[in-house]
Amino acid sequence: MNIAIYTLTSELHDEKAVGAVTQEFLSSLQIEYTLKGSDYADYGSQDPSVIYVRTGGTEGIFRRLLPQLRQQSQSPFYLLTSGKSNSLAASMEILSYLQQNGLQGEIIHGGADYISRRLQILAKVSEAKSKMKGCRLGIIGQPSDWLISSIVEPAIVKERLGIELVEIAMNELLQTIEETPEMESNETSDIEAIREALPMANRIYGVLRGIVDQYRLQGFTLRCFDLLTAVHNTGCMALARLNSEGIVAGCEGDVPAMLSMMIAQSLLGISGFQANPASINPETGEMLFAHCTIPFNMVERYELDTHFESGIGVGIRGYMKDGPVTIFKLSGDLSRHFIAEGELLRSQAKPDLCRTQQVIQLADKHQTDYFLTHPIGNHHIILPGHHRELLENLVCNGRSHY
Repeated sequence: MNIAIYTLTSELHDEKAVGAVTQEFLSSLQIEYTLKGSDYADYGSQDPSVIYVRTGGTEGIFRRLLPQLRQQSQSPFYLLTSGKSNSLAASMEILSYLQQNGLQGEIIHGGADYISRRLQILAKVSEAKSKMKGCRLGIIGQPSDWLISSIVEPAIVKERLGIELVEIAMNELLQTIEETPEMESNETSDIEAIREALPMANRIYGVLRGIVDQYRLQGFTLRCFDLLTAVHNTGCMALARLNSEGIVAGCEGDVPAMLSMMIAQSLLGISGFQANPASINPETGEMLFAHCTIPFNMVERYELDTHFESGIGVGIRGYMKDGPVTIFKLSGDLSRHFIAEGELLRSQAKPDLCRTQQVIQLADKHQTDYFLTHPIGNHHIILPGHHRELLENLVCNGRSHY
């Protein structure tokens, strides 16, 4: 993504000399950028927008500009500096002034490699926010009754993430399933009960795919347990397929889990595994997560089984590649989040748990305290790879500040 760079320069400094330093400094970063100069008329129209403090003596200029800049953008102020001509000192004074006025900001300063990496992170975060802005996510059938802490306020989600939540009645889904002809499945199984359940599981997928198109959704969460009694089947197969097609598809009507999955897809371009912690060893940091579906594009192979709790329908036992993972969850009011990096040690297939089971070793065993003392609901999202830094920058709207 192209970065918009605006300049802030004291009138006391020679423009020719400052210009030469500017060219040398920006070239060393090896990034794509547009140099906007000192004309701030379109500041904030391109995200990320960075203010390159080129010299000292610019504090008063920034203070005069600030009312205009606040009208044009609500993003944190990113102050880029090479350290030449007292620019770092000026940036520190400006950042202090911003914080005194309740505004967020950050000085981007250091070696060329560090600055380049930091700007690339900001660009990725900005791109993800742009992707989420205007997204429509469905809540099909309301959250399951047991998700008593997983409440969201649609207005806050719209304001903070730019995502619109669309409520869709469960009866609409069930009626459409009833009216939809039986659909053949490409899957098969040696187990008769699963083989007989596959056509309905495939029909549920087709109906959900149609609802996504009808309501122009980028994703949804489904009150899936209602399907067990209504059509004697599950949504596990449908959710596994839809997620692998790039449509965020969550279980049990869990809206915070769906939002966490949407953030991961927008920022990282990957699907997430929505799962429950099943057991925790606080002394070692080893945890077991399990659920009855996982996106097909996350696994090396999978097996079909029944749904664990009910013993009916079609569940998915997926085997993800062992290696680095990130555990992520955003709270329903968007005020808290949890991010932990770790290693997927192995997948297992015990009969007394939801079908996809992952044993994960947390990098910091002390983070198990969160699950036992201050958890954000029960579902968490497992992501392949280590992504803490990028996720922190998005959910915190930049770095934490003292």
